[in-house]
Amino acid sequence: MASSMTPRGRAPRQQVRVGALLRRPMLWLVPSVLAALVALVLSLLYMGGVIDPNGNLHRLPVAVVDEDTGAPLPGQQQNLGAQVARQIVAASPSGSVGWREVGEAQARDLLASGKVYGALVIPADFTASVTALTTTRATARPTITVLTNPGVGSLGSSLAAQINQNAAHQASLAIGKQLTASPATAAADPTTRLLLADPVAVVTQVGHPIGQHSGLGLSAFYYTLLLVLSGFIGGNLVHNGVDTALGYADSEIGPWHTRRPTVPIDRTRTLVLKMVMTAGISVLTTSLVMVACIAVLGMDASHIPLLWLFSYCACLAVGLGVQAINAAFGSIGQLVSMFVFIALALPSSGATVPLEATPAFYRFLGAFEPMRQLSAGVRSILYFDARADAGLTRAWVMIAVGFVAALLFGFAMTRYYDRKGLERLTPQPQHDQPQHDQPRHDEAPHDRPEGPAAPAPGA
Repeated sequence: MASSMTPRGRAPRQQVRVGALLRRPMLWLVPSVLAALVALVLSLLYMGGVIDPNGNLHRLPVAVVDEDTGAPLPGQQQNLGAQVARQIVAASPSGSVGWREVGEAQARDLLASGKVYGALVIPADFTASVTALTTTRATARPTITVLTNPGVGSLGSSLAAQINQNAAHQASLAIGKQLTASPATAAADPTTRLLLADPVAVVTQVGHPIGQHSGLGLSAFYYTLLLVLSGFIGGNLVHNGVDTALGYADSEIGPWHTRRPTVPIDRTRTLVLKMVMTAGISVLTTSLVMVACIAVLGMDASHIPLLWLFSYCACLAVGLGVQAINAAFGSIGQLVSMFVFIALALPSSGATVPLEATPAFYRFLGAFEPMRQLSAGVRSILYFDARADAGLTRAWVMIAVGFVAALLFGFAMTRYYDRKGLERLTPQPQHDQPQHDQPRHDEAPHDRPEGPAAPAPGA
């Protein structure tokens, strides 16, 4: 009789039909629900923060500088510069712009520390130059200068510039009404009256310049994103690699499947191992990120040693957080950490869209989400001469908080599981058998043909 054994000596196993599996509702339930929820939440999170920046403006910080030293016009208590500054602050929609009336030196300092998104400067000769328009002494149009701050991001600087330009234009029209209503201009020719109707020229300048290889103020955001992704992906690679090496997870690469013998180790010691490996590997990933961005691509960067130290600590804080979350939540930990460090962090980072131009929910997240803190630190180092008050101090503090939170949360959960006796996996028994009797990489132990047990050595 012909043998029904396979060429390798195993009885063929009956294969389950794919159609039969697809008709099982429970097979569809979990991935469908999770995929739908992730798609819905990500769409709401990412698009909700960028749909309407102008409509969501809330106290966007902008400086107003009144340097006008001219005397008040007849019948006026204030010169034109003071009137314009007061009207600009009063005319802005309620709560949309956080105007700061400061001197020129303070405005420059605010721009250099990233505390304002732009500034509007009324020059010292403003009243005199406006008054001269109605006489023969006029030599040039009065000007109001709009200062941008590209270091806070192209969109934030652009929003502030638009606000300042619109405010300056409205002030020009208001002054024009006064000039055209003056008896001194009643006999002026139509061309002169057209000029007097909108007499002020608006000049836009860069208030705090940054390097040409800074991505128009976006290099800080993308560099921060690289640090977060390096910590997130590196942490998960360490997590999966250690579990595979210790026999708590299978390894499958193409057609090759392996399952190592289980190493007896509790959850707490496993977490220690993963965190130490994360700390070591983060040195490599951080260095390569800097080499790629600065040495290869030529990104403008100063304070290189400080940038490396900050980058390493930022990457490590994320990696330790990933290990703690994975230790606490198990197989869904990677999804949880993805939301914590990426899904919720990106739209609340304030690096592309200012938090002052996002709904209140994102401003709430920005108070503690890691990417907001890290991007402020990177921005301070790259654009604002590593000033502590430009966000660097807060970034260091939040990195320290992240370290402590990851350690406390991770080890509190693993110690709790260990005390409850919640072992991750029952260790596989190790049989004394020759090497040739071990199963193949793609062969489970129970798949071997049954037969007489191999004699013990020395039997």
